[in-house]
Amino acid sequence: MAQDVRRELADRIERRRGSITAYLTASRPRSSRLTTISIISSAVAAVLVAGPALGGESFAGGVGGALGLSTSSIVWRVLCFLGMLASLVAVIATNLQKSHDLPARISAAEAVDADLEGLQTLLQFGKTSTGDVVNLYQGYVSRIPFVDEPASTRASGSA
Repeated sequence: MAQDVRRELADRIERRRGSITAYLTASRPRSSRLTTISIISSAVAAVLVAGPALGGESFAGGVGGALGLSTSSIVWRVLCFLGMLASLVAVIATNLQKSHDLPARISAAEAVDADLEGLQTLLQFGKTSTGDVVNLYQGYVSRIPFVDEPASTRASGSA
């Protein structure tokens, strides 16, 4: 009987680690994309406003003449508008990442996965009681409420 409980606990840990792996597989690229979008958009915004800011009217007049525009104010407007759009994209990407706290969540999920791997080893070699493993398991998974619990674990009740 005790061996069956330990096996069920080992299976539960393995399923939970699988859900953590799935979470990390989806979240790491999303976090990287948002960071990249923010950095590139910020740089584009800076480049778009640098010409008018540093070159002034002569820059705007030169660009306007090269594009065949009758007035340099159109150049200023277009560059400022594009700079604003790029800045807006950077702000949105940064705030999406911060609102979901992706770097902290990814770090927490990685740490819990490592803890659960150690717990599997303890359980496998019988170095700790089943009750202690259950308590440790519950403590570990409580740190990652944002990682979905596998459906088969929910259906069978809590550990």
